[in-house]
Amino acid sequence: MFRKTLIAAAAAAIVSVSHTPVAFAAECIAPANPGGGWDFTCRSISKIMYDIGVVDKPVQVTNMAGGGGGLAYSHVVNKRNTDADLIVAASSATATRLAQNAYAGMTYDQVRFLGSIGGDYGVIAVAKDSPFNNLGDLVSAIKSDSSKITFAGGSAAGGFDHLKVLMTLKKAGFTDVTKVKYIGVDGGGDAVTQMIGGHIQAMTGDISEVVGFMKNGDIRVLAIFAENRLPGEFGSIPTAKEQGFDVVALNWRGLYVPKGISDADYKKWSMALDKVGKSAEWEKAMAANGLMPFHKVGDDFQNYVGGLMKEIAELSREIGVIK
Repeated sequence: MFRKTLIAAAAAAIVSVSHTPVAFAAECIAPANPGGGWDFTCRSISKIMYDIGVVDKPVQVTNMAGGGGGLAYSHVVNKRNTDADLIVAASSATATRLAQNAYAGMTYDQVRFLGSIGGDYGVIAVAKDSPFNNLGDLVSAIKSDSSKITFAGGSAAGGFDHLKVLMTLKKAGFTDVTKVKYIGVDGGGDAVTQMIGGHIQAMTGDISEVVGFMKNGDIRVLAIFAENRLPGEFGSIPTAKEQGFDVVALNWRGLYVPKGISDADYKKWSMALDKVGKSAEWEKAMAANGLMPFHKVGDDFQNYVGGLMKEIAELSREIGVIK
């Protein structure tokens, strides 16, 4: 699915160069390579903004991978602080990195969080030919010899994707989390590619990051970190809870904007995101990618992120990720 989106985008770019250049209304930065959750957020939301008429020109999507989102965050804070035509994809992974001081001392109040309009449940997946048939098999293998299992995820070490694995193993009685092998890459798409190539044994990410690979038969999803199984076509994926691991991990997906923009511009973008979240087009996008409704837009979302970061910091200290 992501691959088709990128091909379509590339084709559109070729057309614009060959004929009349497209004038973009704004820019959306995806702080990772194409194929991951942040890329999905930017491309889906910005397309729907244009499709339903809340912006009068297409929104340019720019991929800016690096530092688990830190490169983009620094770019916005230091170089684009008053850019009213800029929106940036964000998620629980963003809050996690900020809570763990992973962005070189930067803080969540240096930008304005705009809101979230969807929740992306975490998953653990393996390649189609993996010997692990369920989450219990994988956990048992780690407990037997953790050196033989390496995970990859779209967040840096200690980030939200990493925490999902550690929380699961903690529920299984595995206490030496420092022995769990994890590689942080730039986006869930990169993690899946590493796994399909045989470089790692499992990936940790979110359902929207693996839908295309799952439908193509390249991977098998061992567990989803939801309270209950998802409806529709994703109903065959077992939850971690039903397999004996009481872990729920919801990754909200949304946007932030530069702190220095005016209140009027902040309100403009808030209303635009709110309209996307309430649209039939977004409802279809959520259904197609396994997202669940999680609609919280405006100033109260900024306060929500602050509270979430406190919880993440406490959990990170508990499992030894930070002191």
